[in-house]
Amino acid sequence: MARSNLDLILAELQQSESNITHFDEGWSQGRSAFGGLSTAFAVTAMNKRVDSDMPLRSLMVSFIAPIPPGEIKVETHIQRQGKNVTQLSADIWSGGECCLQAMGVYGRARASINVNPTREFQPMPRESGIPFSENTHLAPAFVGYFDGGWAGGGIPFSGSENHKLGLWAKHQIDMNAFPAESLVTIADIPPPVLLSRFKKPPVPSSSLTWSLEFIKPPGEFTIDWFYLEMEMEAAADGYTQQSGLIYSEDGTLCALSRQCMVYFGPAPTGS
Repeated sequence: MARSNLDLILAELQQSESNITHFDEGWSQGRSAFGGLSTAFAVTAMNKRVDSDMPLRSLMVSFIAPIPPGEIKVETHIQRQGKNVTQLSADIWSGGECCLQAMGVYGRARASINVNPTREFQPMPRESGIPFSENTHLAPAFVGYFDGGWAGGGIPFSGSENHKLGLWAKHQIDMNAFPAESLVTIADIPPPVLLSRFKKPPVPSSSLTWSLEFIKPPGEFTIDWFYLEMEMEAAADGYTQQSGLIYSEDGTLCALSRQCMVYFGPAPTGS
């Protein structure tokens, strides 16, 4: 049975001996599942293969084909298991087709040098942004499962040439049972910053590849709200590259994001 609550979707996968779960169309983005959700499937399945004291440190994803609503299955494989680091792969299957491939790197904490470069953290206050709920035309339906809003910069379909986009986001439900998946889904909410150069939707777009590096284990972040700062670094030939910083509400850097995206439509100057 297709589900809409994220915790129930992931719990079904977590408890399934065959790594199967179901989701409904509310989590779709165009023809496919929201990339943060499909990546969370891979994370949940890989988490089942490692010890709890070996948290996720790095994630690399290739989005191969659309994942329609309904049943999905995840196949995992341990590529190498060492004393401190384990590397796994996960393939997501839908309709007999491999639709996503992910690599996860898990590692135990070790004694090391700690380097924390000073970064300016002065985001627009949450209450002064544009709430997701008031601007549904700017975002796909899955954003309705989150609270938050656009917090300045290259807001989608604003006709802006700003290379940066800020936004606040939190889950509407308690995701403490799935800390890594919670952060993964939030980290993939931002659309291509390039969409800010268009004046009206729709302009179909999707991620091709995504890497996410966790500065600290996801389980250490107990604050619900996260601030995301994305920057478009280049765009050409229908592809765009952007990087991002994901912060907790108190300004702690949680993760680093990088994506290669594709968009389909006229050049922004013709929008």
